[in-house]
Amino acid sequence: MNPQLPAAPDRQTVTPQGQSVQSLIEGVKVRLTVTHPDERGDLCEVFSTAWDFDDDPMVYAYFASVRPGQTKGWVKHLLQTDRLFLAIGSFRVVLYDDRPESLTYQKLNVLNFSDRKRGLVRIPPGVFHAVQNIGHVDAHFINHPTRAYNHAQPDKYRLPLDTPLIPFNFAPTLGG
Repeated sequence: MNPQLPAAPDRQTVTPQGQSVQSLIEGVKVRLTVTHPDERGDLCEVFSTAWDFDDDPMVYAYFASVRPGQTKGWVKHLLQTDRLFLAIGSFRVVLYDDRPESLTYQKLNVLNFSDRKRGLVRIPPGVFHAVQNIGHVDAHFINHPTRAYNHAQPDKYRLPLDTPLIPFNFAPTLGG
């Protein structure tokens, strides 16, 4: 008779309604968006002041891509809030609170988005973030930060992806 292998039960990740049970870093907001398909194609709203998502005005926007298996980050800003709209592809967005005064100091959030689960993420100043393409095709997002990019003095502070200062490993994961 073979000894029984040790196995751990899955932990809850969502409610029966599909809402994440993960508590978010202080100041981080996520708004899942709805894609409206019809016979002509799809429409998905990216941002609206009517959502009361963020009080800061729209001042700047850019479109970016991440190649399959690649990661952009770790980066944090001291002056601006990022507002990322994850539009096309499969993403893992990882956030780490580096603000000692925050109630969620050193908290880590891992958020997943795809073509079937688009969303808008608000990332406040002082929160390190990285965007990883976990799919097999280019992934695309739109950022509309609260400040225009300053080419002479970028508000970007970086760490290497493999830093021991943030407890996360970007190595590919196998399904389970």
